[in-house]
Amino acid sequence: GVLYYKDLQDLLLNSSDDDFGDNESISTSDTCCTGRVCMTETAAELEAVFIPVLYSLALIVGLLGNGLVLAVLCQLRRSWSITDTFILHLLVADTLLLFTLPFWAAEIAQGWSFGTPLCKLMGAIFKVNFYCGIFLLTCISLDRYLSIVHAVQMYSRGKSWKVHASCLGVWLICLLLSIPDWIFLQQLEDERSKTVKCTYNYLAYKTSVKDWQEASRWLYHIVGFIIPSIIMVFCYSSILLRLFRGSQGFKKQRAIRVILVLVLAFFICWTPYNITLIVDTLHANRTLNETCESTIILELLLSATAALGYIHCCLNPILYAFVGGRFRHHLLKCVCVCVFAITSARAKILLP
Repeated sequence: GVLYYKDLQDLLLNSSDDDFGDNESISTSDTCCTGRVCMTETAAELEAVFIPVLYSLALIVGLLGNGLVLAVLCQLRRSWSITDTFILHLLVADTLLLFTLPFWAAEIAQGWSFGTPLCKLMGAIFKVNFYCGIFLLTCISLDRYLSIVHAVQMYSRGKSWKVHASCLGVWLICLLLSIPDWIFLQQLEDERSKTVKCTYNYLAYKTSVKDWQEASRWLYHIVGFIIPSIIMVFCYSSILLRLFRGSQGFKKQRAIRVILVLVLAFFICWTPYNITLIVDTLHANRTLNETCESTIILELLLSATAALGYIHCCLNPILYAFVGGRFRHHLLKCVCVCVFAITSARAKILLP
């Protein structure tokens, strides 16, 4: 998918703009070319089997888990907290990403066959989901920081519409940040691996191929990961220091435990991919030395870390169940109601 293949500009990095579309005139280094052939013959075959199975399991577990979270939130709708509202929007973002998994699994197994419009849509959904996830967690961090450290209520409990308005603002910003995906993503054939991919075509804008790629990548790195990460680390470091100094530290720590676990899970799942992508960006613009081995290793790491990132969208419901006491109580209640309903329906069918 968008995550698993280096940009088309990387494949033709040393070619001139006039050479695009003329495979015989593409000039690339032998080591780079050899590395990509090696990648096609080894890791691609493993991905075609392993990744679709993994994504199928993630889709099933994610839809089931997010459905249960939604059911619990519906039960709690009269006593929603500010955090619950943010969790609802995180749930929507994760669910949207889950629906893209069959497309990425199909691409890995047999190439992209859904056309350019769906390529742009699926790529944009991924980017919006990632931005939404980290921006919403940043909003929660700022809210908790102001409330606990400075005793300032960012949102009043009686005006939940303000929280929803903030979340809608986050969605709008994320949509704007996905504009490069709407512009550059296309269905294209990779002449080397003889496969059709959903990938970035920076060569469509011949005057500044490298500038377009680097600007898009660094926008993703800085705005979508580095700045929010710094904000969250600062907020939670300040919160923990304040809690340990206070007389009700343990009680308050339990109150933010779910949020801390969600943030840690996000970083555990997405940090490896983002670090690998930053290295890949430096590798592509020749800041780092490019060799056959480094190219193969980077593509393997991008594939593996991207899969870890996708798994995050089905992980949050599990975390709620194990960490959040209130959520666990209502979850068990929902499960009992569902089991009772299914049992009653079967009994009615079996009875004459």
